[in-house]
Formats: sequence, C-alpha cells, structure tokens
Amino acid sequence: MLTELHVANFKAWQALDIRLGRVTGLFGTNSSGKTSILQFLLLLKQTKNATDRGIVLDLGSQGQLVNLGTFKDLIYGHEEKQPLTWKIKWKRDETAKNVKNSQFIGFESAIDLETNAKVLFKNKEMKLHFLSYRFGDLYFEMKLENERYVYNSYEKDERKSGYSFRTQEKNISPSKTHLFPSQHPLLIEVIPGSDFSSDWILSSLESAYEDMMDQIYYLGPLREYPKREYQWSGSGSTDVGYRGEGTINAILSATFRGETRTLSNTDEPKPFQEVIAYWLKQLGLIDTFAIKELAEGSSLYRAIVKRDPESPEAFLTDVGFGVSQVLPALVLLYYVPEGSTVLMEQPEIHLHPSVQSGLADVILQVAQHRNIQVIVESHSEHLLRRFQRRVAEAHYPAEDIKLYFCANNGGKATLADLDIDEFGDIRNWPDNFFGDEMAEIAATRTAALKRKMQAV
Repeated sequence: MLTELHVANFKAWQALDIRLGRVTGLFGTNSSGKTSILQFLLLLKQTKNATDRGIVLDLGSQGQLVNLGTFKDLIYGHEEKQPLTWKIKWKRDETAKNVKNSQFIGFESAIDLETNAKVLFKNKEMKLHFLSYRFGDLYFEMKLENERYVYNSYEKDERKSGYSFRTQEKNISPSKTHLFPSQHPLLIEVIPGSDFSSDWILSSLESAYEDMMDQIYYLGPLREYPKREYQWSGSGSTDVGYRGEGTINAILSATFRGETRTLSNTDEPKPFQEVIAYWLKQLGLIDTFAIKELAEGSSLYRAIVKRDPESPEAFLTDVGFGVSQVLPALVLLYYVPEGSTVLMEQPEIHLHPSVQSGLADVILQVAQHRNIQVIVESHSEHLLRRFQRRVAEAHYPAEDIKLYFCANNGGKATLADLDIDEFGDIRNWPDNFFGDEMAEIAATRTAALKRKMQAV
C-alpha cells in the first residue's frame, strides 16, 4: 500500500506532499491538479512496463495509460532546466519470499520501503541523476557526478558506519528510473554478520518496487458505451481496461474460473457474478443482472438485466446509462487481487446522487474487506458526505480515510488536508468547497420574497 508521495515540479505541482490512506479522496475544482496526482503514478507504472530498458521516463502516446507529451509539457512552469524529483513510501503487506532469517527487521512481516529519484533534461534528453532505495537501516544510492555514475551503499541510517562503495566506471547507466545496473561493482560484498549479499537485498528492493507498480490498477473517467453483444474467446483479463472496455471479459473470466468473493468477513463465498449483481441491486439500479451466451459455443454473450421484479428482461444497452458506467468500477474493485491499489477518476459520472452515496459505501467496504487501497478523484459532494458519515458512525477509523482539497492559484496547485475528526466533521472546510450553498439559498429566498411582494 502506498503511504506517502512527494513530487516536485510535475505539471501544476511545484511541490506535492501527500499521505495516502486505505481510502484517499481527491476533491477540488476543474484543472486544480487532482488528476495530475494520478497521472504521476501512471507515468511511473508506464515506465516500469516499457520494453525499452534504456528509457528514462515513458511519457506515453495515444492509447497508453497516460500521454504527457514532452518533458517541457510536464515540467512545472514549462522550465526544462528544473529537475523532476519524487519520493515514494509504501508498505508491502505480505511476507517477503525466499527469506532465510529475520536479521533485517521487517523482512518477516510488513515492510516499509522508500525510493527517491531525480530526472533532469539536458542536451535534449532526459537523464536519471539520482536514485535511492531505503529499507530500515539499509540504504543504496546512485548519483550522476561529472558525467559518471557513483554508487554508494550504507549499512546504517545515519551513514556513520558500514561500507561505502564507489565505482570508477563511467559508462554504467541505470535502467529506466528504478533499476541499478546489474554490473555495478559495489554489490559484490556481503554485509557483515549477514547471510545476505547486498546485491540480493537491492534486487529484492527493486523487485518490491516493480511488484508495487504491478499492483496499481486504473479506471478513467470516460467509459465505453455498453454493447448489445460481447465476444469472448476464453482468455483471461488482468483488469477492466482504462475505459472499462474489458468489464464483461473480466466477469466472464472470473465466472469460468469459478472465482468467489465474500461481502464481509462473516459472509459465505458467493460466485463472482452474484456479488456484482448484489451491489447493482443494493445501489437501486436494477433488480437482476446476468451474462448469458447467445448460443452454446458461439462465444457471443449478452448482459441481461431486469429493472425491477415485474419488468421483462432487457439488454444492458436498453436500461439507464448509469448501470453500464458504474459496472466497471464495481467489477474492478472485486476483480483485482487483494493488496492492490485502485486509481479511479470520477467513478460517480452519470449516477444519481443516492447511487453516488452508495458507491462510497462499496469503496469503503471493499477497501477494508479485501485489503484494497483506493485513490479516487471526484467532484461528488455525495461521495464525500458518505465518507464523513461512515467515520461519524465509527464504521471506519478516521485515519484510514484521507480526504484532500486541491486548488490552483496562478497555475500553482495546492493541497489542503481535510482534517476529519472521529465524529466525521471536517475541521478546516475550504471556502466554496462545493460552491457557495448558503449564498444560493439566500438568493433564492430573496428572489421569492421579492416576487411575492410584487404580486400583492
């Protein structure tokens, strides 16, 4: 689970410092910078997935996770001379594999990890100038000095003892923005008193970073229209697609694999499709939901729904648009592996206010029950209000829910940590957070009174 993200000079963020919870809500006006927070994580995931190991940052193109144009486009103020820097802290909520002893505190349980990086644009190319990993008292770094990379490792946090190694090689470059080169000589020693070589430890940290990136899943704000028929060849799916285009395939994959899910810790496992149908009904959208093959062996499927018990069956295309728009969000939350991080942009689009509130309950319940981290960017007051209510009702600890308000002044994004107490109240409610509600009410009352007086 991601715990902290610190970024400097990315788009409208001259400085971003954010602590992330089990559920994190990003609210704010249009063009306030909230989407850029998700984009930065997607940039790193996209770079990790790039087949070119020599690439520094994969800025993307049409059809990729994110398309950021050029370095000048993404750097704050479009000043190419400024460095893009970041620090990520995350917790690995699983027992590390292949560990022979527990000398390094943390390897045997949850692991707190940290990585730092700096990229500069010089001579018409991006270059990684700094990279480090930290785990407990162990620290590894590489930095570019006088056109050559210098590699150091430290055994203690205060860096006052232990071994420091430096390479004299000039042409050993790192891979992407997270991999030390495999040839660097500092990683051939064994840390005193340990059965682990430092190269084993560093490679484990790099692997943990890649695992963390692999566990990030994304659903964008623009979702595909439903279809009358879906073709499925029997192949598996990793997620529902950035636009929800793989939602039906994901449901079919889970169904044919016989996957089950539970709705609570005490609930009996239910078929995957039944769980999705349960939530669609709970949200008040439809009464029944099922995916049926047109004819045996045809590989063509239709999503069939009933609006209420008395209604005839209908195709997904023939009911309210909101059903097809919320379906990818529901499926993604239940389809991804436990321990994943799910990024969602405006999951409330095309949903009635009451359904938006219900969706907040789904997010909270799934995050807690399936150990999923959810980072949601939203304009929905109803989503926020439901988060507050559930904290007030003591259903979820206030520390598990992080809520933020983003604003943009003169092209500079700022972040306000909404201080939510144990009773669900926000102590530092920003001005005009969802518009000036009191001014609207007062203006309406004044106008009504004026018209009544004129009618006398």
